[in-house]
Amino acid sequence: MVGQKEAKHACFKGLRLRFKEDIISQLPDPLICHILYHLPLQEAVKTSVLSTRWRSLWLWVPRLELNSQDFTDLNAFVSFGNMFFNSDRASCIHKLKLTITIGEIDNDASYVSSWIDAAIKRKVQHLDLHWCGVSNFFTKPLKLYNSETLVDLKLSEVLLDDANSRALFAVSESRQRDLILTVPAATTTGEIVTTLHLEDNCYPNEATFEKLVSSCPVLEELNLIIHEEDTKTFRLQSRSLKKLNLVRAYFHFRSSDPGVVIDAPLLCCLSIYDYASESFIVNNLESIAKIDISLLFGSGVFDERKRSNVHSFLLGITRVTDMTLCANTFEIICGQYSELDLLPRFGYMSHLHVTSRISDLKWLPTFLDSCPNSWFCDYEKMISEEMSFPFVPQCMLSSLEYVDFKVRILGLAAEMKLIRYFIENSAFLKRLTLRLVGNSARDNYTLKELLRIPRGSTNCEVVIL
Repeated sequence: MVGQKEAKHACFKGLRLRFKEDIISQLPDPLICHILYHLPLQEAVKTSVLSTRWRSLWLWVPRLELNSQDFTDLNAFVSFGNMFFNSDRASCIHKLKLTITIGEIDNDASYVSSWIDAAIKRKVQHLDLHWCGVSNFFTKPLKLYNSETLVDLKLSEVLLDDANSRALFAVSESRQRDLILTVPAATTTGEIVTTLHLEDNCYPNEATFEKLVSSCPVLEELNLIIHEEDTKTFRLQSRSLKKLNLVRAYFHFRSSDPGVVIDAPLLCCLSIYDYASESFIVNNLESIAKIDISLLFGSGVFDERKRSNVHSFLLGITRVTDMTLCANTFEIICGQYSELDLLPRFGYMSHLHVTSRISDLKWLPTFLDSCPNSWFCDYEKMISEEMSFPFVPQCMLSSLEYVDFKVRILGLAAEMKLIRYFIENSAFLKRLTLRLVGNSARDNYTLKELLRIPRGSTNCEVVIL
C-alpha cells in the first residue's frame, strides 16, 4: 500500500514537471527572446544550459551589452563576441553597446570593426562604442555609412578621421549625393541618425567635426562633450537640430583660443557648460524655448575683447523664452552693462532662473529691465551682504506674476530686503514662494517681517514651503 502511494506521488510529481516543461517549450521564440532581452547578459547566457530548447535562444536576443572587463582575458572576450556575431541567426540587433578598456584589450582590435559590420547588416538602431583609455583612441575605420537603420549613435574616445565623417551616416553610396545636396522634408524613422552622443572623441581637424554633423540631415539631438585637451573651434551647422547639450571643461594650458559657433535655426533647447571657450556665437536662431548657460568666456581679466564676445553671444539668444544663468555667468554678463541701453532686450523671455550671490544682485534691476515681458523669476543661491536697488524695472510694473526663492530663507537683512523689493514693487504679482529653514523661532521672526511688508499687488499671495 505504501509502495503504491509513493508510486502515485512520483507519478503526479512527474506530470507536474512535464506540464511546466510543456508550458515553457510551447512559448514562441520571439516571446522567449523578449524575456531574455530584459535580463543582464550573464543571466541570459546562463539559460543556455536549461535544455536543448534554450541552448541558442540567447543568440537571438536583439540587444547586446559587451564589456571587456567582464572577461578573464582577451581570448575569452573575442571568442564570446565572435560567437554572438558569427552565429547563423538572421534576426535583427536592436541595440549594441561595446565597452572596451585599454590595458586589458590590445589596440589592434580589428574584430571590433567586424562586429559593428555584422550589427549594421542586422539593422542595428542604437549603437554605443566606448573605447576606455587615458590617451588612446579607437582608430579602426567604422563603416557606418552602410547603415539604413541607425538612429542613435554614441561614440566615446574614438578617433574620427575624414574618411569616416565624409559619409558617416549616408544610407548608401547611391543616395549619398542626394543626402548631401538636399535635406528631405521627412524621413522614415531609422533611415538616418536623429540622436548623436559624442564624448571625448579625437577630431584631427575642425573640418572633421563639421562634416560629421552635416552628414546627419535629420539630426534632432546632439550631446557633445569636448575633450579637455582639444583647443579647436567647434562649428556646428544643422538645419534640423532641436536639442543641444554641450560640455567643455576648463583647462589651464592651450596653444590657441578655442571657441564654439552654432548655426541651428530650429534649436529649441540649449544647455551650455563651457568654461574654456573664449567665444560662443549663436547665429540665425529663429526661436529657442529654453537655454541653460554656464559660460566664463575663457580665463583672464575682463577686457574689451571679452566684452565683445559676451555681447555677441547675447545678441544671438535674444529670442529665448526660458533662461537659466549660473552665478558666474550672471556676474560676467551684468558686470559690464552699467548703462541700460547696452544690454540687449530679451523681448520674448517669460521665465528667468538665476543662481546668484547677493553681492551680484545689485545688477538684477538692470537685467530684469531688459526682459520687459518676464512673468516668472526664481533664485537659487544667496550670500548675505548689503545691497541696494536703484530703480524698478518695467517687467515688475507690467508683467511679473510669479517669484520663487529656491534658497531657504534665514531672515537675514539682505534676504528680507530682496523679498521686500519684489512684494512692494511688483504691480501684478500673483504669488511669491519662499522656503524657510525649519527653525520655529527664526521662521516666526521671518513671518512677522513678511506681514509688515506692504504689497504692490492686491492679488499677491505669499506661499511658505
